Amino acid sequence: MICRFGNSSKDRVMTETRNNLWVLIGMQAFSMTAVPMMILVGGIIGAHLAPNPQWATLPVAALVVGTAFSTLPASFLMQRWGRKAGFLTGNLVAISGALVGSAAVMLQNFWLVLVASLCFGFHMAFVNQYRFAAMESVPAERQGQAVSYLLLGGVVAAIVGPEAGALGENLLGIRYQGSFLILAGLLAVGTLLILFGFRNQPMVQATADDPGRPWPVLLRLPLLWLALLAGAISYSIMSLVMTAAPVSMHEMDHHSMGITKTAIQAHILAMFLPSLATAWLIRRFGPMRLLVAGLIIYLLMIVAGLAGRGAVHYTTSLILLGVGWNFLFVSGTTLLGRVYIGSERFRLQGLNDFLVFGTQALATLSAGWLIFQMGWDALLWFTLPPMILLGLVALWAARSPARQAASAG
Repeated sequence: MICRFGNSSKDRVMTETRNNLWVLIGMQAFSMTAVPMMILVGGIIGAHLAPNPQWATLPVAALVVGTAFSTLPASFLMQRWGRKAGFLTGNLVAISGALVGSAAVMLQNFWLVLVASLCFGFHMAFVNQYRFAAMESVPAERQGQAVSYLLLGGVVAAIVGPEAGALGENLLGIRYQGSFLILAGLLAVGTLLILFGFRNQPMVQATADDPGRPWPVLLRLPLLWLALLAGAISYSIMSLVMTAAPVSMHEMDHHSMGITKTAIQAHILAMFLPSLATAWLIRRFGPMRLLVAGLIIYLLMIVAGLAGRGAVHYTTSLILLGVGWNFLFVSGTTLLGRVYIGSERFRLQGLNDFLVFGTQALATLSAGWLIFQMGWDALLWFTLPPMILLGLVALWAARSPARQAASAG
């Protein structure tokens, strides 16, 4: 009897963790819709409402800045209150931001648009922790696959977010007021999934007896630097190019809104659809080889973008940008999971996201100035030096097998 009870208890726990992963995928699908919608309409709203045309991309930049400054507080809050309370907090702030955004375009107030974007940024600091919650819901050997599966939720967001922006453009007579109201409804669905579907997983807390390794020891690990830079560089390059692309396409090269929307949707789909294969690729080739493949795809993105200014050139470049980001981001997240041990989790997760979204914020803030002052081609060349840096760090990590083994625990 005791044996049967133990087995059924274990089976119940395994079922709950599997269900948690499916709920997280659903949460990702609805909670992430704010980002692709703002990517599509943020720069366009900014171009019409900003006091200076070079400030056109500030709504998208404000989203990223809000994310960067909220990453450490989000990690701290979830360490204190648990994942579920943190995820609910983020979604409720995002719904408030959607309502503020609707009021902002009704009042034609650029500064309120930035407030709404900051709310979405705060929200994304919590959404970006979904991947760590997914890793906590599966055995250690399946963590890379869990991250890949989670990103499939972004496929829905990639389609629905821009569609919400386009559908709501003229829904209420004032451009894009309806877009924000549709977004509020989508975020409400994500909130219900968190409230009724998500379950907190047991987490290892730091104690006086087990404080984890000190920072000087951790910062000597080449695998840690590779994981951190893979996330930071992949995200900053992706954000720089993605933020500038709608402005360059629609405002400068005069491609239609429909063509611009399709290119952005193709990009965001390319960010998440490869997750159908990434789980197998991680298992078959390992995160290091996947990271190198991501770098090569980023280089091809530059080549495609420099080849011309037609819709096919933009779209091809943006698709390659999405695939390269997926490979780099999944491999970097997987490598990070091999670095931390037990109670080090929140420290390194917080540091990782602060660096990732801090550099992403700088890239997004630079996008408007670069695209207006230097143009599309120069912006693409600007992405090459960080790619070279990441390649050099990958070589360093690959040639330090002893330190890699130590870092993997």
